[in-house]
Amino acid sequence: MLVLGVDPGTAITGYALVKGEREDISLIECGVLTTPAGMPLDRRLLMLYDGMKRIVVSFRPDVMAIEDVFFGRNVSTAIAVSQGRGVVLLAAAQEGIPVYSYKPAEIKMALSGYGGARKAQIQSMVQMLLGLDAPPRPDDAADAVAVAICHLQVARYRALTEAESSR
Repeated sequence: MLVLGVDPGTAITGYALVKGEREDISLIECGVLTTPAGMPLDRRLLMLYDGMKRIVVSFRPDVMAIEDVFFGRNVSTAIAVSQGRGVVLLAAAQEGIPVYSYKPAEIKMALSGYGGARKAQIQSMVQMLLGLDAPPRPDDAADAVAVAICHLQVARYRALTEAESSR
């Protein structure tokens, strides 16, 4: 299964393509899509959409896993992230790619076994699970890798429980 993991944003959107086969997982590619801060929002969203559409069409992932928006203290930031998330979802929907959404605590739980894990702990787990010399950079790309791995872990668990219940 090829998973496109996405850490959405308007200024920076992290993406990662992670392939999972049975117990083996491998990083195919990761990076970020960026938009200029001074550019009008509609143009930034178009740039983000175009970049995500290129990734989706080039790699043809089986699924997209995307992080839910966390509504903290800064509502303006949450709204901007939601708008970026929307164009990413549109790019996937137009290509018929199923989308799975995960809360930050679910991602942390899937990777570390603890929903309150710190960013450094998650990055260490990503590094270890993929056998990398260092965590992926920048942080937004590493977060996208974590989202993709989370989906692979959840999908494996679902497959095991379905197999068990069909016995």
